[in-house]
Amino acid sequence: MTISPRVVVSASIAFDHVMSFGGSFKDHILEDKAHVLSISFLLDSMKKQRGGVGGNIAYSLALLNVPCALVGAVGSDFEGYRDVLSAMGVDLSSILTVDDDFTSSSFMNADMAGNQIASFYPGAGGRSAELDVTEQARIADYGLVSAAAPDAMVKHAEEIAAAGCKLVFDPSQQIVILDGDQLSRGIDLAHMVVGNDYEFGMIERKTGLSIDDIARRVPITVVTYGSQGSELRAGGEVVKVPVAAPDPIVDPTGGGDAFRAGLLKGLLLGKSLAVTGRIAALTATHAIEHHGPQEHSFTPESFLDRFRTSFPEYIDHLTIDDLKRTDVTAASVAD
Repeated sequence: MTISPRVVVSASIAFDHVMSFGGSFKDHILEDKAHVLSISFLLDSMKKQRGGVGGNIAYSLALLNVPCALVGAVGSDFEGYRDVLSAMGVDLSSILTVDDDFTSSSFMNADMAGNQIASFYPGAGGRSAELDVTEQARIADYGLVSAAAPDAMVKHAEEIAAAGCKLVFDPSQQIVILDGDQLSRGIDLAHMVVGNDYEFGMIERKTGLSIDDIARRVPITVVTYGSQGSELRAGGEVVKVPVAAPDPIVDPTGGGDAFRAGLLKGLLLGKSLAVTGRIAALTATHAIEHHGPQEHSFTPESFLDRFRTSFPEYIDHLTIDDLKRTDVTAASVAD
């Protein structure tokens, strides 16, 4: 039996190419010849990983047994990535395949001193705005719009809200590209706005809206503070949530995306802000304990055991049935 998506995710789908150079970049760059720079590095390692904000969120939603649909444009090289998400139950029926281009790709080359040379090719992802998310949004409870082609973000935010679906607005890395009016419009349409404290600072610079201003406009506002945890605001209530201690931190990439998946799981279950934030925190911790944003895994049983260990004061607030459920529907945040 096919289960209708509870969440529609419109955000980037990409491959991450992570490379390492065994020396220091500076030892191979002649400063007086920088105007005619021509340089090549022999790499010690390279790993191609599944990534992109949208793909990462969909991956963790699937681990949490939340039926979701992923929306975006991909290239002719997407097949292996498609197989993984499809096997996990992610609805890929709204994916646009561009046969004469590649899936969006990032290339990150780091040396032993921590310096990085990075490039990003948007590829097929630049055509995501050709997709219409209205039909998917009409049957879903939440529609998340995050970093992708700016025109797709603007269009899909409008379509999700118009369909009566709760919009989660998470402009993240694209705050620098979107203008103040576009950011303000996304906030006005949103049921929930998510970002880290730096991103909210950038939003305020462009829109004049502080976190307090946004919290008065939007039913739910979520601010993350890295190792300092997060803050969830709704209806005048402010709840601070600690992190779930990692064992150990291996790679922070993708932690924020996993956090957002956990937020949606908690909200769909109708959990309190405190419990929802802790589900999100633990989902993020699983991600940052691995190299790559889609290398973590857990079962409902292992997640529950760790939740009870990490947050013993909330031991009775999450059950194995909660974690196994796929038929959850949107509910109001519990008192």
